[in-house]
Amino acid sequence: MSNTFPIRKIIHVDMDAFYASVEQMDNPELIGKPLAVGGSETRGVVSAASYEARKFGVRSAISGALAKRLCPELIFVKPRFERYKEISKQIRRIFNDYTDLVEPLSLDEAYLDVTENKKGNPSASLLAEEIRTRILNEVGISASAGISINKFIAKVASDYNKPNGQKTVNPEEVLEFLEALDIRKFYGIGKVTAEKMYQKGIYTGLDLKGKTLDYLQENFGKSGNYYYHVVRGIHNSEVKVNRIRKSLAAERTFNENLSSEIFMLERLQQIAEEVSRRLKRNKVAGKTITLKIKYSDFTLQTRSKTLPYFISDAAIILETAKDLLYQEKMSNSVRLLGISLSNLNTEKKKMPKVEKPVSVQLVFKF
Repeated sequence: MSNTFPIRKIIHVDMDAFYASVEQMDNPELIGKPLAVGGSETRGVVSAASYEARKFGVRSAISGALAKRLCPELIFVKPRFERYKEISKQIRRIFNDYTDLVEPLSLDEAYLDVTENKKGNPSASLLAEEIRTRILNEVGISASAGISINKFIAKVASDYNKPNGQKTVNPEEVLEFLEALDIRKFYGIGKVTAEKMYQKGIYTGLDLKGKTLDYLQENFGKSGNYYYHVVRGIHNSEVKVNRIRKSLAAERTFNENLSSEIFMLERLQQIAEEVSRRLKRNKVAGKTITLKIKYSDFTLQTRSKTLPYFISDAAIILETAKDLLYQEKMSNSVRLLGISLSNLNTEKKKMPKVEKPVSVQLVFKF
């Protein structure tokens, strides 16, 4: 490995089927059974699925109706986000016993920089094992972890031995690990991009590494630069304790498809009020309003408008959303509406940051 970029000890902790695991923990009768959080037999979308349900192909973001067809014994439960937040806070307190450098990605996953840690333990692997054990014993659900020199590799590694496992990629193992990896496993390469790469003969990290920077930029735009560097183990992003929120949103999936604009406006008002409450609770405002429309045939459409000033007022959000709703004729009945605000006043322009070298040996065991 080159010593031209910082070597850190990063742990990515990812809870196993978090929402479903919490539901099974709180209701032991659900343990060992195929479970879907969210959706129903006829409506809605699955938010999370237990591992018992995943064996049948049930996963997040598919319709409840499809999930039921895939797994006739599937049990649906309503999501309890306040409970998930409560559990997430318990887990966060465990993280903070080891380091203050914790970057949450969501309720169920986070990066920890343990290059220097509160336990004075030089082994990131042992720390990850201890953290996972504490989560299981003190909270009651399992977690998996990835350990490596940067956030990208740690996140990829955390998915390697799921559920309830961990994977360490030491500095001298990084290139071999990435070269053997299917490009679908690369964080930041989605289904569409993976298909495009397959069409161009890029199946593994080694194939990706064989492409020049110019080739990747020409075929994948700005992302080409990212792909070129991460496949070489280069990802200098630090663990950010206070991540800047870039957008805030609320949406509703309806029990029955809506074809009347009157009913849509009623729902939009409720959604606009919820977005406004969240903005004010977080003490932020935004300029860009985006209306999200999902039709009964599951096609998705977004319409956006940017105002010349920051807003958080429900009435202005609603009026803008109404303008976007009337912007063009509906192509079908509607099953979901959502409103998001982006271009928030938390997004400050920053000067380019020079990476600080980390004072650790180039080759050390994790």
